[in-house]
Amino acid sequence: MKIIKPITNWLETRACTPTYSGYVLAIIAICFFGAAINTMAGWLYAISGVSLALLGVAAVLPPRSLIGLTVHRHPIQPVSAGDELTVELEICNQTKQPVSLLQVEDILPFVLGKPVHRAIETIKSQGSYRWVYYQPTQRRGVYRWHTVELATGAPLGLFWCSRQRDCAATAIVYPTVLPLATCPLVDEMGQEESKRGDPRGKPLQTATTGLVRSLRPYRIGDPTRLIHWRTSARYGELRVRELEIVTGGQEIIIALDSAANWQEENFEQAVIAAASLYFYAQRQQMQVQLWTAFTGLAKGDSVILETLAATTPLEDTSTKLPENYPLIWLTQNQQSISSLPQGSRWVLWQNNSSPDEQGVINWDYPGIIVQSEQALQPQLQKTLR
Repeated sequence: MKIIKPITNWLETRACTPTYSGYVLAIIAICFFGAAINTMAGWLYAISGVSLALLGVAAVLPPRSLIGLTVHRHPIQPVSAGDELTVELEICNQTKQPVSLLQVEDILPFVLGKPVHRAIETIKSQGSYRWVYYQPTQRRGVYRWHTVELATGAPLGLFWCSRQRDCAATAIVYPTVLPLATCPLVDEMGQEESKRGDPRGKPLQTATTGLVRSLRPYRIGDPTRLIHWRTSARYGELRVRELEIVTGGQEIIIALDSAANWQEENFEQAVIAAASLYFYAQRQQMQVQLWTAFTGLAKGDSVILETLAATTPLEDTSTKLPENYPLIWLTQNQQSISSLPQGSRWVLWQNNSSPDEQGVINWDYPGIIVQSEQALQPQLQKTLR
């Protein structure tokens, strides 16, 4: 059986292979032919001859019906993990004859899902068939596949053949972005940067040109660095400076320790945390960039999401980690925390497979120790230790 299967697959993709009914008809034809030799009866020769002729026609027609078919794939729009990819294919019949009883199979990578099948009744001459299906996603990543398989047994169903068409596809599944209402990890860093000022000793100034400076009541999610404490004390409630942006300060860099060895679950949480912190900092009108070992510094929503979708542990380090900017360092290596630049923060995932791993945490810089068995969002919103 192990020998027959590869031979059958080889015949199916290069010529054609008999179906069950084809095997039955071939055996019947052979039996009638053997009986005709023994009895010299002409009607038995006729039956066996017609059966063999049907088998010959059935073996020729399926491959011919696939010759003029081409497959075009439309670009796949990126989605976030948990959403569905919209995959659109167009099968074109360039011949002068209609093609019927066709099966199309889009061969997905196994990490994304099983191959998807579609039965098509008829494609008219010089016509096309548009096939759209929706593929669920569970994990972020950049998925690539290259093959669409066309198969048919028409018109008699006695032989089956399949042909592969090159039809490259790239699907990007972004990591989940948590809707953080507040994040002391980012807020307090911005507050500290505002107090420290620039390296030349000048305090940071607020951009007021062309903007109306006003105070409004505090809303959940507003950064604490924008609270006007004197006015808040006067009115007995928190008041926030609106349209006031801190300028001239250093950029914050969210750095993912992708060159290190990670537990798979911890690394996936770290990627989600990096995306969530980046977009939260953007909403707070802070200058923020992302750093990974392979891509270095990156900026821009789509670039960040694509970078995080593609990143993996143990990446080759192509760009050195910036030393003159405060970092939010996401790591599983405790020892790396001790060498962070001034004003940095850290988020540490502990290695559950090595509970006795020794490391020195730099308590000079506040951070968060993430418990992987707990929900990530409330941990990113809790007060720093």
